[in-house]
Amino acid sequence: MSAVVDADAVTLARRAAEEVTDPEMPMLTLADLGVLRDVALEGATVVLTVTPTYSGCPALATMRDDLVHRLRERGFADVDVRVRLAPAWSSDWITERGRAALRAHGISPPGAAPATEGPTVLRLLPTRRQVACPRCGSGRTALTSEFGATACKAMYRCEECLEPFDHVKEI
Repeated sequence: MSAVVDADAVTLARRAAEEVTDPEMPMLTLADLGVLRDVALEGATVVLTVTPTYSGCPALATMRDDLVHRLRERGFADVDVRVRLAPAWSSDWITERGRAALRAHGISPPGAAPATEGPTVLRLLPTRRQVACPRCGSGRTALTSEFGATACKAMYRCEECLEPFDHVKEI
C-alpha cells in the first residue's frame, strides 16, 4: 500500500471507530469517553488501542466486539483491538462534547481528576466532590451511594429540585 492509501485507510478506520458508543453510557462514543486511544495500520490489519475506565471494566469485551463489528461493517477484514493499561484512564480524557452529552442525559460529568504522584492512597470514606445537579445546576447536592449503576459512577440527590442523578467519578 502507498502512504496515501494507508493514510486514507487510517482516516476511514478512525472515523468508523469513533462512532462506536460506550455500552454502559450510550450517549458517549468511546472517543468522547477517552477510551479509544489510537487507530493505526500494521500491514493490512487495523489496530485499535483502547484504555478502559478501569482495569476490571466489565464492558471491555463488549467494547472490543462493537469496535471489531463496526470496522468489519466498513470493509476492514482484519481488526485487532489492543488494551493499554498505562497510563491509566483518567476522567480528564472525556471530551467537552462528551461532558455536554452526559449533562444532557441527566448525568453529572466529572470535575478535574485529583493529581497524584506515587501510589494511590486507599480511602475507606466517601470521596468529597463538588457536584452540580445536571438538571437544575444547583451545587446543593448530597451523596446517596458511592456506587451507582456502574463502578465509575456515584449516586447523588439534588437538595433543590430533589431529583436523583448519577455522577461520573473523577479518576
